[in-house]
Amino acid sequence: MKRRIKNLFKNQYIRYSLFIVVGLLLGWLVFHSSDNKTDEIIAPSTETAKAKIWTCSMHPQIRKDKPGKCPICGMDLIPVETSTVDVDSNSIHLSKEALELANVLTSVVSKQKPIKEIRLYGKVQADESLIQSEVAHISGRIEKLYVNFTGEEISKGQTLASVYSTELITAQQELLETIKLKATQPTYYEAAKEKLSLLKLTDAQIAAIEKSGTVLNYFDIISDTKGVVTSKKVNTGDHVSQGTVLYEVADLSTVWLMFDAYETDLMFISKGDKITYSLKSLPGKTYTGTITFIDPVIDPTTRVAQVRVEVSNTTGTLKPEMFATGIISANLTEYANSIIIPKTAVLWTGKRSIVYVKKLVNDESVFTIREVELGPMLGNSYVITSGLAEGEEIVTQGTFSVDAAAQLAGKPSMMNSEGDKSLKSDSGSMPGMKM
Repeated sequence: MKRRIKNLFKNQYIRYSLFIVVGLLLGWLVFHSSDNKTDEIIAPSTETAKAKIWTCSMHPQIRKDKPGKCPICGMDLIPVETSTVDVDSNSIHLSKEALELANVLTSVVSKQKPIKEIRLYGKVQADESLIQSEVAHISGRIEKLYVNFTGEEISKGQTLASVYSTELITAQQELLETIKLKATQPTYYEAAKEKLSLLKLTDAQIAAIEKSGTVLNYFDIISDTKGVVTSKKVNTGDHVSQGTVLYEVADLSTVWLMFDAYETDLMFISKGDKITYSLKSLPGKTYTGTITFIDPVIDPTTRVAQVRVEVSNTTGTLKPEMFATGIISANLTEYANSIIIPKTAVLWTGKRSIVYVKKLVNDESVFTIREVELGPMLGNSYVITSGLAEGEEIVTQGTFSVDAAAQLAGKPSMMNSEGDKSLKSDSGSMPGMKM
């Protein structure tokens, strides 16, 4: 018998088989004991015991009554944290940690004096009432120009050009002939003098012709105004007729600031309003003016009306076509003592304007969606005509984060006024959020 057993152990295959059996037996004893210990550790988990709803952190619409895998992405489901705060169907509860993570800030609503800041853009233009044309009062040929380029300054009484005129020569000859009949036919004499006066000869020039008895072949055109030549119309040698424009001259001692005001802002702008403006070419300097005119017609293409400010420019600092930026602070008396909130507090869908009102329930922050009616926009704030009461606390920063949490929870939100019941659980909460 002993020899038979000894022979069996000498068999290589039988020996290996016995080793395998013994190894499996030992492995079962070791790992079976470890699994029991693991079950004992996992079983008392309070988080697992309390969790009744399981969801996916990437797809919160998935709701299960037991742990498992997300059917969409395959991630492990996580338990939904149960809140002890009672909230209604229009509210959402965010923990302190969630508020800090989303950087949510709130402020108390108050009534203020509404001042609308209107920003206008425009440029400097010449005063149209001070623009004049220097013309030829007689027909003839330009023999010489004394003002030869655009931008040249001229003064009143300055000689602009010299003209050769046969008409003037004839008129002078008539005057010299009537001098002989001055005693007997004074009317002819006076008529000849009047004709020369109409040709813009001065009394001194007419007297000089009488005294010398010599006919002048050339006539000087004298400036009637002062200013800057903005346009030169003729050259030496040109033939001109009576009334031909030689130069256009603008007096820039006073200029206009012409601002473009959109039709939506016109209701807040009035003649006599003060405007603070600055010039792009003179950075760091601000000036104050008064609105003297508002164009009654809106440009059909740009949808703007011109707003005019008259400015003294004796130093010549302001030059036509300079760009200017103006600011008007309009007092909205019809909205006096109204509630004003920051623009960041409002979510606007095109049809609805909403804010989130904060309330404390058991020292926890609960946010309720609220529709409001907007009045005029005041720069970075809005006038609220209805929907809020003084003293209420609203979200002024992080409003979109609060709304996003409401959307994920299936609560009424900016894009869904009724909410999505399919996303709500029995506890009405979201992973990582208390509601």
